[in-house]
Amino acid sequence: MTTSDTLAFASIAEVGAQLRAGTVTSAALTDMMLARIAARDGHFHSYVTVTADRARAAAARADADLAAGLDHGPLHGIPVAVKDLCAIAGVPQTGGMAFRRDAVSPVTAFCVARLDAAGAVILGTLNLTEGAMAGYHRSFAVPVNPWGKTLWPGGSSSGSGVAVAAGLCFAAIGTDTGGSIRFPALANGVVGLKPSYGRVSRADVLELAGSLDHIGALARHVGDAALLVQAMAGADPADPTSLAGPAPDMMTGIGGAIAGLRLGVDRRYNADGTAPEVVAAIEAALARFAAMGATIVDVTMPADTESMVPVWFALCSHEAVLAHASTWPSSAADYGDYFRDFLSFGSSLDAASIASARAARADYNQRFAAVLAGCDALVAPAGGITFEMDIDLYGGMAATSARFNHVRMVHTVPADFAGTPSLTLPCGVSDDGRPVALQLMGAAGAEALLCRIGQAFEQNADWCRAYEGLPANRA
Repeated sequence: MTTSDTLAFASIAEVGAQLRAGTVTSAALTDMMLARIAARDGHFHSYVTVTADRARAAAARADADLAAGLDHGPLHGIPVAVKDLCAIAGVPQTGGMAFRRDAVSPVTAFCVARLDAAGAVILGTLNLTEGAMAGYHRSFAVPVNPWGKTLWPGGSSSGSGVAVAAGLCFAAIGTDTGGSIRFPALANGVVGLKPSYGRVSRADVLELAGSLDHIGALARHVGDAALLVQAMAGADPADPTSLAGPAPDMMTGIGGAIAGLRLGVDRRYNADGTAPEVVAAIEAALARFAAMGATIVDVTMPADTESMVPVWFALCSHEAVLAHASTWPSSAADYGDYFRDFLSFGSSLDAASIASARAARADYNQRFAAVLAGCDALVAPAGGITFEMDIDLYGGMAATSARFNHVRMVHTVPADFAGTPSLTLPCGVSDDGRPVALQLMGAAGAEALLCRIGQAFEQNADWCRAYEGLPANRA
């Protein structure tokens, strides 16, 4: 790989050290990333809008501040990118919806403003499925997975996962309502951190389902994802669901040992309907954890976890209808096939069905909390396996239902229902060259602990940077 390729795949800590040593500038980093985007994203389709002028201005400020002795922290001068649900003043905020192509935001979302304040350089907005659900609008290209152009890139934060894996930013904002950080993390072989519900404000972020939406990060390293979430976290008066109190310290202790921690596993839950190579990789990961001194304990997930997936569809679609009240159904023809079907389904549900779904969620959350209380973290699949796209990602719900044979929402819905944190980690590569991932789930507020466990695992694994050698990333 060239020097620029090597630098593009470095960790934020590694790049930050070079910035502070004066061996590289933020302006040079930003120009390098913009050049990579210009040269490569015609293939990857990860960006919707590249904010080159804004990025160069931010980089110049970062360099000037550093020269004056003003250091804004670990993200100072680091080029990152934003899922195109998050508002940036003066930039279109599409949410993957064609009718929002020219919807230029007058404001900047709290989460993006926090990154600005931390000295980060925003390169642009990233592609996603329409409305942050499962299908794409035909006016948007589907992002291309660096592991193979016929492989699913994950969803909904597909552009975020692809851009990170392709070395087109150092980290990216993602959102997760039913698995939308975890799916692109596993599909693209990168790290995904979904923090506790409310840890990052949702103000001025387009909504899919208000009681389920989480804002987090995708990155190539656990520490990088932790840095991004820590910078974005904090109470926001504009979002009453944001958590009160100071943001957690995600970095203190992240390099600590995990000896004595109790890692829970339900092997039936992990294996039912899961690809054999994923099960085998997780078993190998459990052996690694045990070798590092962790205690593996058997736990039992609620037996009705699979039945929570249709409950999730009911609640998410109902809340999506509420979120789109200004354009649905009045502008139904402007939506793509999948999202139109999804909103139609939500509109068909009566009050009794919604009340029943809410009650089922509340009951499940209590039982899931009891499982998490029995261990420091739960080890499970991250939502299936990367699959060949033998389906039409522009099609309606009926045409794309086959994807759910591959995408195991039974593994992602629990942490979204409960609002508890989750960390997705690469844990191997299948025999046919597809990335495999595991998920660590913890109790509410356990983001820092999950990152400590994940960092120990990442440092113990020799394939966590396999994306660097991918032919698409060397092209």
